[in-house]
Amino acid sequence: MPGVDLSVDQKLEIALLLDELGVDSIEAGFPITSRGEFEAVKLIAKNVGNSEVVALARTRKEDIDKALDADVDAIHTFIATSDIHMKYKLKMTREQVVEKAIEAVEYAKSHGVVVEFSAEDATRSDWGFLVKVFQGVVDAGADRLDIADTVGVMRPSYMVKLVEFVRNNVKGNYILSVHCHNDFGMAVANSVSAVEAGADQVHVTVLGVGERAGNAALEEVASALKFLLGYEVGIKFEKIRRVADVVAKHFNIAIPPNKAIIGANAFAHESGIHVHGILSHPLTYEPIDPSIVGAQRIIVLGKHSGRHAVEYVLKQLGIEPRNDIVEEVLKIVKDLGDRGIKIDKQLLESIIMNVVKKVELDVQGSGY
Repeated sequence: MPGVDLSVDQKLEIALLLDELGVDSIEAGFPITSRGEFEAVKLIAKNVGNSEVVALARTRKEDIDKALDADVDAIHTFIATSDIHMKYKLKMTREQVVEKAIEAVEYAKSHGVVVEFSAEDATRSDWGFLVKVFQGVVDAGADRLDIADTVGVMRPSYMVKLVEFVRNNVKGNYILSVHCHNDFGMAVANSVSAVEAGADQVHVTVLGVGERAGNAALEEVASALKFLLGYEVGIKFEKIRRVADVVAKHFNIAIPPNKAIIGANAFAHESGIHVHGILSHPLTYEPIDPSIVGAQRIIVLGKHSGRHAVEYVLKQLGIEPRNDIVEEVLKIVKDLGDRGIKIDKQLLESIIMNVVKKVELDVQGSGY
């Protein structure tokens, strides 16, 4: 993510949380980039107990050696396969790219580690050439192949076709992965569609952090695969908000309130119609029980609220939801909402207490 550089301790803290969360693999870093990055990857490899630890490496011997020195379980090596990357970035021919990819995989495999090969910018590559590269590295011993949507140009229907094309044309025993960027806001949708089409593994990041518009978000992809498609993903969902909070802190970013699964509003309700439904049966307006992902249902009072929301809040405060109290609180809340005033918990409790006090005085004054 642009502008974010994590310390060794921060990277280790996040890795340990991911391990506890239950992710299958943790790509700990790119060891060749700096001394601190190498130290962090090695420290993570030493301390993570359950998840596989992976290091990133270009198709260069020096990159692979540095990754091996970090004592990781797996090496993820990559080279671009699109014509635009080969011409302007790599300045290599197709034949040279195939040769480089195969050499890197053979070299890494000779050291006894799991090897994943990514075709960078795969989604803008010629499909015939992509398959040729993939087949070459599988024959060289690659355990995993990765279709990288490097600039986020895929759409779900096209991703399905590409995954099926690779599956049908690359022979051998390998895990097929996808790596989706979010430039057009479809990283999660593309990732889920890829799994439906036959992909075995998805690259994700907490909160979708990453280059430019980011990557497919772990919390969204994992939830969709588990709760919509019924896959067992191994994630301890009740811990996911804790991981997101730590990442947000170290990356110095705010979690948008409307962020799926973990945003503050993900299970918050204000509309009177929604609140009535929720209080009758939660599944009327919630796709899953919020406690599954470590969240709580929130009933918000505002200009869109109805009687049921006020009654609910009064009961939560131990106050009998009498009609006169409900009507007066609702009147004040709607008036404040019309004036653009946000009603937080402190203001709401103050409104309720004042109304209750006023109603009690009125009752006493009437002689009852």
